[in-house]
Amino acid sequence: MKYLILLFSLLLFAQESKPGVEQLFSVQTVKVKKVTTSKVQKNYGYVKVDESKRYSVTPRFGGFVEVLMADTIYKYVQEGEVLARVYSPEVLSAKEEYLASLRYSKTRANTQMLQSSKEKLLLLNVNENEIKDIERTFKVSQYTNITAPKSGYIFTKNISNLDAFGAKQKLFEIVNLESVWVEAKIHQKEIAGLQTLETFRLKVIGIEKEFEAKKDILYPSLNTKEATLTLRLKVKNEKHLLKEGMYVSINASAGKREYLILPASALMRKNNAFYVFVAGEYEGEYEPREVDVAVLDANTYRVKDGLQEGDEVVSHALFMMDSDAQINGLY
Repeated sequence: MKYLILLFSLLLFAQESKPGVEQLFSVQTVKVKKVTTSKVQKNYGYVKVDESKRYSVTPRFGGFVEVLMADTIYKYVQEGEVLARVYSPEVLSAKEEYLASLRYSKTRANTQMLQSSKEKLLLLNVNENEIKDIERTFKVSQYTNITAPKSGYIFTKNISNLDAFGAKQKLFEIVNLESVWVEAKIHQKEIAGLQTLETFRLKVIGIEKEFEAKKDILYPSLNTKEATLTLRLKVKNEKHLLKEGMYVSINASAGKREYLILPASALMRKNNAFYVFVAGEYEGEYEPREVDVAVLDANTYRVKDGLQEGDEVVSHALFMMDSDAQINGLY
């Protein structure tokens, strides 16, 4: 009987000293913080020629090359520089017609005839300096010059010394590299945040200078093999340091913004919604609250709605809090 009384006393003591849920583990909390930060994103791409900076040299007349000045590919030429001196029977005939009009107009004014013969030379794309030479000297050269429409590098050369060529034949292609494109690969998941990106900085192996780029256009097609889209950036390239085909690393960043943030460990996903356990008015009191959040990075969430700066929430062991909340009917 004595032993039964002792056993009953021990069981009673154990029941009275058994801790509650709050005492079973140390509840760690964290406060909602406000931070000022900017989103940073890294991508890669390649330098491409700006297609609006390609210029074809295609004469509107046929003829024969007498002297080829632009005789090597990738040679740099200035706007207006002579690429080839050619003989063209069609151009020579038009020049002689203009000279005859000039001589006739000295004795009998005939503005319409003079203008018509000059317009013919202009439509053949004869250089205006050659036309002025006829007006100044009253002489005609049997040769005419084909000049560069813009400054740039000769990327294509389809003619050699003493070659014959026809009207509409593409003789040269000149590419101006004062601005270039960079085509960056963008994953589908990055499209949503693309509009917030404002600054694009480019680095190229072998070049110390860092380049700034401007967002131009997102191509409306997806690379199904890579599941990527192509974002086109425009880059100023006055010193021609960037060359077609160069591999580029791109650091893109958004403008600075203020966020309320929480660590990922403080959030629990339940029934397609996110919940936190907010510290109540009394010590050891916590209640579940649904919040609207978005991923900021791998370990941090941005709080969009449901909490304010300084609110204290449980940061770990949420599964125990969840069980206790269900038992007490808080959901």
